[in-house]
Amino acid sequence: MNSGIEGGLDAAPDERSPVVASEWWVACPARMLVWARLQVRESGVADILDCDGQVLVYDSEDSARAALMDAEFRALDGLDDDDVAGWGILLEDLVPPEGEFDDDLVPQMMRALEVPRR
Repeated sequence: MNSGIEGGLDAAPDERSPVVASEWWVACPARMLVWARLQVRESGVADILDCDGQVLVYDSEDSARAALMDAEFRALDGLDDDDVAGWGILLEDLVPPEGEFDDDLVPQMMRALEVPRR
């Protein structure tokens, strides 16, 4: 599944510059939870790890955030119970992928939600 996030630069991630901030973003299209990780580096460059395992590079944190919002992602730390109620889950059940390396995260970045019973 394509995350819908468009890359900002035709460059490789700036792996020499340390990560100074990292946050998780989530979208819920078609009863699927889709995660993206935003990292901001000391150099000012930002990169997004998308659900396909691609690292999309942006010239700034603002550009990366705009791309995530354009793709209808929401910052996990800005969500409340009302935001996720329509998804049929509780905020406390919204746990981002965990792992030491990007390759550990990618298989966890998409999850089907149960169809609500009527």
